[in-house]
Amino acid sequence: MIIMGKKVVVALGGNAILSNDASAKGQQEALIQTAKYLVQLVQAGNDLIISHGNGPQVGNLLLQQQAANSEKNPAMPLDTCVAMTQGSIGYWLSNAMSNELAKSGIDKQVATILTQVIVDENDPAFKNPSKPVGPFLSKEEAEEEMGSGATFKEDAGRGWRKVVPSPKPIDIHEANTINTLVDNDVVTISCGGGGIPVVGKSLQGIEAVIDKDFASEKLADLVQADTFIILTGVDNVYINYGKENEKKLEQVTVEELEKYKDQGHFAPGSMLPKIEAAISFANNNPDKQAIITSLENLGKMDQSETVGTVITK
Repeated sequence: MIIMGKKVVVALGGNAILSNDASAKGQQEALIQTAKYLVQLVQAGNDLIISHGNGPQVGNLLLQQQAANSEKNPAMPLDTCVAMTQGSIGYWLSNAMSNELAKSGIDKQVATILTQVIVDENDPAFKNPSKPVGPFLSKEEAEEEMGSGATFKEDAGRGWRKVVPSPKPIDIHEANTINTLVDNDVVTISCGGGGIPVVGKSLQGIEAVIDKDFASEKLADLVQADTFIILTGVDNVYINYGKENEKKLEQVTVEELEKYKDQGHFAPGSMLPKIEAAISFANNNPDKQAIITSLENLGKMDQSETVGTVITK
């Protein structure tokens, strides 16, 4: 596999931003290390578009908002919290990338795009909220909150959490702007946290969270990326993961991956959305490839060997 001179969308997992230290300094230091790997794709001559998650960050922000909530200082709604974390993570990552590019002798600008992702207000997800956000509450606290119209579900015996809809993305409002920047040799950071969920021509924000991998796949389609890379905590996708007969997948077709998916090999909320996003990209772009691998493997992609799990039509 040789990834050189191509338009590449890279979707960063949360582990590339937040490790054990949730402070601003801790996350900035994590992103400095992340940037060292991402810059290797630029060194290989690729046009780079970065997306990222924000699950831990938006959860922490919701806690802060709730703790300070008052009549004079009301908590911000979820769509605004997504926008706020897009800005903070984009700021940190943009600086880290700019500094690392300069160290590598590469003269490129980096820009973060506040990204609004359009969803269908009639998406079935709005009738079945499933994405947990915010703090754990007792049953009594949750019942009190539910009186105001929020939905709470018990989460694995650890308490009750607010759940919100997770609709599928249908368009990205800033896609043309992102493409224009890339065509002018600017490294772009966009679709942070799956993007700000909006509906209608007026781009009205809505209480929801869009899966980062699905939003990144939609972005890869719209900017006509040559390669879509989804980063996770392991080098490859496995079937029978953690068992004696586990098997590493290196090159796999959509048909094979669909079979493994139907057999229940991929956990919902973990590997499954990555698998579904990779399948979607390969189906929509039959002559291109999606790759699921770790951050540490990025530097090997300008070599001839297979890196990670490569998914093709």
